[in-house]
Amino acid sequence: MGVFAMDTTDTTDTTDATGTTRTADATVAADVIVVGGGPTGLMLAAELRLHGVRVLVLERDAEPTPVVRALGLHVRSIEVMDQRGLLERFLAEGKRYPVAGGFFAAMDKPAPARLDTAHPYVLGIPQPVTDRLLYEHATGLGAEVRRSRELVGLSQDERGVTAELADGTRLRSRYLVGCDGGRSTVRKLLGVGFPGEPARRQALLGEMKVGVERETVAAVVAEVRKTQKWFGLGPMGTDGVYRVVVPAEGVTEDRTVPPTLDEVKRQLRAYAGTDFGVHSPRWISRFGDATRLAERYRVGRVLLAGDAAHVHPPVGGQGLNLGIQDAFNLGWKLAAEIGGRAPEGLLDSYESERHQVAADVLDSTRAQTHLMSTDPGPQAVRRLLSELMDFENVNTYLIEKLTGIGIRYDFGEGHDLLGRRMRDLTLKRGRLYEQMHDGRGLLLDRTGSLSTAGWTDVVDHVIDDAQELHGQLHGQLHGQLGELDVPAGLLLRPDGYVAWAGEDQKDLDAALSRWFGPARSGTTAGPATA
Repeated sequence: MGVFAMDTTDTTDTTDATGTTRTADATVAADVIVVGGGPTGLMLAAELRLHGVRVLVLERDAEPTPVVRALGLHVRSIEVMDQRGLLERFLAEGKRYPVAGGFFAAMDKPAPARLDTAHPYVLGIPQPVTDRLLYEHATGLGAEVRRSRELVGLSQDERGVTAELADGTRLRSRYLVGCDGGRSTVRKLLGVGFPGEPARRQALLGEMKVGVERETVAAVVAEVRKTQKWFGLGPMGTDGVYRVVVPAEGVTEDRTVPPTLDEVKRQLRAYAGTDFGVHSPRWISRFGDATRLAERYRVGRVLLAGDAAHVHPPVGGQGLNLGIQDAFNLGWKLAAEIGGRAPEGLLDSYESERHQVAADVLDSTRAQTHLMSTDPGPQAVRRLLSELMDFENVNTYLIEKLTGIGIRYDFGEGHDLLGRRMRDLTLKRGRLYEQMHDGRGLLLDRTGSLSTAGWTDVVDHVIDDAQELHGQLHGQLHGQLGELDVPAGLLLRPDGYVAWAGEDQKDLDAALSRWFGPARSGTTAGPATA
């Protein structure tokens, strides 16, 4: 698919961030260079490889990090893994928890009675395990990952991007994506603004052993958390190791300097009256409530994803999930651009869709952080919201927002399913998500009267006229969206969002052109019957 041969030399004029043009030799490494080998970068690499795009992931660290910043996957990310055939691997390594109201600002509320998903749970799984599983997935598809590779320079021209590494290596690709975290080198080299609020509070985070009985820990933590939601000690297993979170004494400007065990002990005593005899730390880190959103997600042939594009407090556990879903949105679009199949504006829709999603998440985490304050004003708002969450619709709305299943992209006027992700459905030939493992578009046709002729190289056509499917769609529409007609056909993008719903072939052809490019002659293979 790509136009570059691997490991060749390209002599090209490049323009750096200051506008200086120069000529230099660079090794052509891939169609896409991904900077950052965390969950966002690895997910993106895998999505690109599904479409035959040559990918090189550059990771600064020599070894995978043991730091467990994220503890699990929310509903939409679980669906993403299911859509790519990865869910069983994740379920084998994680633990399912009910989606309770407590995930929103630590509010003590039950799970909503009905969520529009086949996966109404949160999957508890430490981030290093998620990293490993995504690494295995990406490399299994043919992505190359190089460690101890630090990006220090970046330039681009009309044909591609040149990445300059700390060891003097110069690598060339058609596109480059910065997935290199909140202090993103790519974003800084691009000169993209990162407006927002700096950290006003920080917390210490680590894994360590405790020297008192589990019952004692639980009793003290329960008492402290009545007022202090940024505090917690939770067992990580049966070996006496706990995950410890405690407010820091102040805000440290240089977060690269890790806190000490003595700092953790001092803060535990300040908030709980005891340090629990903590000892033998596996690791200790810190996090803050800085909230920032990149002004742009794309500058020419360079894009941003994950924490490189947005940072926010960890309340609600949305950071890792937001990055994975960025990659899921971007991967098929960038692959279509590289393959010459993308319609005009498709790649730019990554920014227009995901920038708004990130802005909403930042607002949500701002609100949750406010609700977790011990000040009288926020506590009054917290009590009011607690009353409102007793209404089922309010509770469901907030949980769908937090778990990512409430997202609706603006695709224009049309059926109310338009722009929403489609939940998994049971078809005659198996589940809907099982039909999406290859990352292609999909037309779900209940009548057999529709056609994808001209797009069969990028869109699968599945006919399922079973009454059971009509019943499932009817239940979803009337249970979640009100009195709506069940459409004859649904066109799903490779990321599972509904791009068209209706019965008119001309309207369908227009939607196919909008999302998958002009029709191609010779692509007229017949549909698959579910």
